[in-house]
Amino acid sequence: MARISLTPPSTLLNRIGAWYSRRAYGKVLDPGLAAGHNPRVLLTYVRAERGAARWNRLDPTLKHLAVMATTAKINCSWCMDFGHWEADALGLPMDKISKVPRWRDHEDAFTELELLVLDYAEAMTETEPRVTDDLAAALIERLGEAAFVELTAMVGLENYRSRVNSAFGLTSQGFSDACGVASRA
Repeated sequence: MARISLTPPSTLLNRIGAWYSRRAYGKVLDPGLAAGHNPRVLLTYVRAERGAARWNRLDPTLKHLAVMATTAKINCSWCMDFGHWEADALGLPMDKISKVPRWRDHEDAFTELELLVLDYAEAMTETEPRVTDDLAAALIERLGEAAFVELTAMVGLENYRSRVNSAFGLTSQGFSDACGVASRA
């Protein structure tokens, strides 16, 4: 159960946000409802998300694997649920996406570069990040600096999302039901 009311004030901003969310996702996203209690936080969050959506230097599959590994490491059930839905919308193989929470047990399902990305996302997500010079160098060599910067920023953004949603007590909204993969609760 959410730790914050999911009925923010009925301001113009919140009504527009709810309309957009229903149009884009089929329902109003709980993180938006929670953030709707503070208009400045909501606007900053929306601007950050819209900006991140335009990043294009990192392969979308690698980006999504990094997001899902971050989500799994933090154990945010809302983010994991939404991440499955996003992966399905991107046309990513759900059998691979479903293995991300335990990717070390399924290394054969991932390419060498995907394994580096998954390791990097987890290393960055540790409470004290454990990113090594060797790991960063291997990714920069394979991806280039621009994509490496995007990967790092994406993992940082997902850390923000997952930690905020977990702190708010947000849980699955049923997005993964649409793609046939149970969310990790």
